[in-house]
Amino acid sequence: MKKALLLCVVLAVLGLALPVSNLVLKPSGAGILPAAGADATLAKALAVFEKKCLYCHAAGVKMPLYASFPIAKDLIAKDVKEGLSELDLAAELNPGPGKPVGEAALAAIEHVADAGTMPPGRFVAMHWDTCFAAADKEALKAWVGDVREKHHATPGVAAGFKREVVQPLAAPTGLDPEKVAVGDTLFHDKRLSKDNSIACAGCHALDKGGTDQQQFAKGVGGAMGDINSPTVYNSGLFVRQFWDGRAATLEEQANGPVNNPIEMASNWPEVIGKLQQDPAIVGAMTKLYPKGLVSESITDAIATFERSLVTIDSRFDSYLKGKADAISADEKEGYALFKSVGCAACHPGKALGGLTFEKMGRRRDYFAEKGGPKKPDLGRFNATQKEEDRFRFKVPTLRNVSATFPYFHDGTCKELSEAVRKMAYYQLDRMLTVDQTGKIVAFLNSLTGEYKGQPLVR
Repeated sequence: MKKALLLCVVLAVLGLALPVSNLVLKPSGAGILPAAGADATLAKALAVFEKKCLYCHAAGVKMPLYASFPIAKDLIAKDVKEGLSELDLAAELNPGPGKPVGEAALAAIEHVADAGTMPPGRFVAMHWDTCFAAADKEALKAWVGDVREKHHATPGVAAGFKREVVQPLAAPTGLDPEKVAVGDTLFHDKRLSKDNSIACAGCHALDKGGTDQQQFAKGVGGAMGDINSPTVYNSGLFVRQFWDGRAATLEEQANGPVNNPIEMASNWPEVIGKLQQDPAIVGAMTKLYPKGLVSESITDAIATFERSLVTIDSRFDSYLKGKADAISADEKEGYALFKSVGCAACHPGKALGGLTFEKMGRRRDYFAEKGGPKKPDLGRFNATQKEEDRFRFKVPTLRNVSATFPYFHDGTCKELSEAVRKMAYYQLDRMLTVDQTGKIVAFLNSLTGEYKGQPLVR
């Protein structure tokens, strides 16, 4: 009996020793986190990151004493892997000389501060002082707001919305109008396809939300694609192009369909041979580009045109610019839900998306109901072959989303309300009510903008 009691006491002491030691031994952000300098707001945020986030959201941090223990070692490795996949603080807080922390990272940090979802319970069990206190949350949100107001606020946004997670679109500037014009011509030119039957606009129709409003696109000879055509509108704001991000730029993206056997099924020598018979095209390209009519010039012109496709002046943007009655009460409630539920954590910024790659089915298995994933469902993995990119897709923009149906990379959702419910369920583990869904949809409908002074319609 005494031995058993002694054993219990020893185990209790050991059980307390580890979390107590963690009250003293803290991770260090030296060499990992940026220096605050004279920025007091950043200094407060960095203190929170260092004390409560660093173990799981930065590589190379010295781990606590128990990190090499059996069982604990595997659990910690799993937590760190998941933490880094969600947010790598070292990378996000050190974006490079002259670059601000990005809108996507700011949105994720703000959401965690508001929702109180971090740190996870089993981490707090061993690190008693790591729960986010009210002061911690305010420190993070104050810093997020400062960065937004200084670096990401759109000129003309109302003072009360300079620190907002969503910002109005601004009209594009600095584009050569002659390149835009010839790019427009080439974007609509069917001679880019093998049999002169398909133009870029065939899958990205400007009167259909920049898409074809079909589940999958049809290529030359009736060949069917296996992934939904994303919108071309506002694509100049995206971090990379295509669902899997295989193209770094719009120029690189414009090169792809011409050579794809299930899209335009052609090649550049063939295309250029046809375009050389057009004096207007040859003249314009010779004037604008030193190399004249070559593939690089064609893709540059198309990309320049695509960068002009910014859909400004949505009703919601008018609201952000100070017109309080530009959206209805339901739309305002929908926007509040959009933020509180967690949608804005992946759909922030001016385009409300296009900035990150997220796992399809973050909280529940999306592909189970489909009978398992097919190759297109592997997402960014197809481009990088990195296991951590499996099932990750570029987050689509929500601008003009009422006109870009059907939804998701697989085009399986025909209605926006269905897409909202599924995203909440699979990505956030939330079951929205009919009322909540309706109000979020109402807000999303207010994001429809204009092109050449005309609203994009369904």
